Amino acid sequence: MFMRIYFSGIGGSGIGPLAQIALDAGYSICGSDAHESPLTKTLTEQGVDISLQQDGDFLREQHSLEPIDSFVFTAALPADHPELVAARELGIKTSKRDELLAAILQEHNIQLIAIAGTHGKTTTTAMHVWVAKQLGLSVSYLVGSTLPFGPSGKLDLSSPYFFYECDEYDRNFLHFSPRLSVITSLDYDHPDIYASEADYIAAFRQFLSQSQQIVAWRRDVSFLMRTEEPTDVVSEISGEWSKSVLSSATTLQEDAEPLLSEIALAGAHNRKNGALVLHTISLLTGTNLADEQKRAILVTALTSFPGTGRRFEKLADNLFSDYGHHPTELAATLQLAHEIAERVVLVYQPHQNTRQHHVKNEYKNALTLADKIYWLPTYLAREDASLDIITPEQFIDTLTNKEVAEPADLNEQLWNKISQARDDGALVLVMGAGTIDKWVRDQLSAEPKDTSTA
Repeated sequence: MFMRIYFSGIGGSGIGPLAQIALDAGYSICGSDAHESPLTKTLTEQGVDISLQQDGDFLREQHSLEPIDSFVFTAALPADHPELVAARELGIKTSKRDELLAAILQEHNIQLIAIAGTHGKTTTTAMHVWVAKQLGLSVSYLVGSTLPFGPSGKLDLSSPYFFYECDEYDRNFLHFSPRLSVITSLDYDHPDIYASEADYIAAFRQFLSQSQQIVAWRRDVSFLMRTEEPTDVVSEISGEWSKSVLSSATTLQEDAEPLLSEIALAGAHNRKNGALVLHTISLLTGTNLADEQKRAILVTALTSFPGTGRRFEKLADNLFSDYGHHPTELAATLQLAHEIAERVVLVYQPHQNTRQHHVKNEYKNALTLADKIYWLPTYLAREDASLDIITPEQFIDTLTNKEVAEPADLNEQLWNKISQARDDGALVLVMGAGTIDKWVRDQLSAEPKDTSTA
């Protein structure tokens, strides 16, 4: 097994928590990142050597001091990255993050509870961790966001289960054979990895066939049974694959799920994800949800969930930030926002032009709950150079409520409009996975502080 591990991108939301888990497991670790972050600060305070230079020299230096057994990186690292090149030159084993996590769990005989799906993985994983903590259970986990109630990653060797936000990007989730898999919500996504919806579905089918037990909504099981005919109809659930999967599945039907009316969380999607959490925890703890008193304990624990970073996170009065960047996610978050505010202003930065070519027409009715929309240029990452970049104007032209939308840029003019909307009592929701969140936080930090006293 690994003895000394180097993490490239150690301050990131995926690699950083994994580095913490490796440290908890007793391994010697070091690493690098292009920027300092709360995670790099925390790890440095724990004695981890971290460089903010990624030219390969620090990796060579660390390897000369004590041989590095494994170089761990993310799919975002280009093949010609100096550290990856140096690792190969030094003969160090290279692996992506999920390979390492799978090996750690196997070595310590900890069973994986995987939370997978297109939308809602982060929040739903955090909900599982929160409820388990409220019940006094020892818990291990990795969540791809900051948490207000603990580190993003933790390994407790006394815990029988590990709750994990199990990402389908780059087919990462296929490294695992979970004890139980929770499917949050499914739509076709990541066209740069999955050439077609059928390819995406096939990957999820394989993942679920590797899982001992499943908790999912009937709608998402039906999605996985789509035919490959042009009509894209949902077939009857049949065939050997579906029989084997459904024999071990707890499938919930929205119109017959009583827990939805008991979960006092804002947002219909949060209540649906919460119902999945309660069913999962009941299976793991042997709690009978038909027992009113026992069910009430679980529901109360869930209802006190404090949320996570970048998932409808309140930054200031009337200003919230969310990582969502898919039409389904925008629609769900707008619905949540309207539960707590009468007027909602959306500032949206699409993510990855390649992806946008596949979802462009899905925005049509997704943003109807926005009273005003400021549409930013797409944040570009891992692009197909043969595709034209879709402009804000082209996106807006597809909307049912195009009259409330206008193009915008991350500049002083936009910040003035955001400030005015907040002053007028509107809830401003900034959404996207690119630079928008940092830009908004920078604007807030640059505002003069009110030093007046009562």
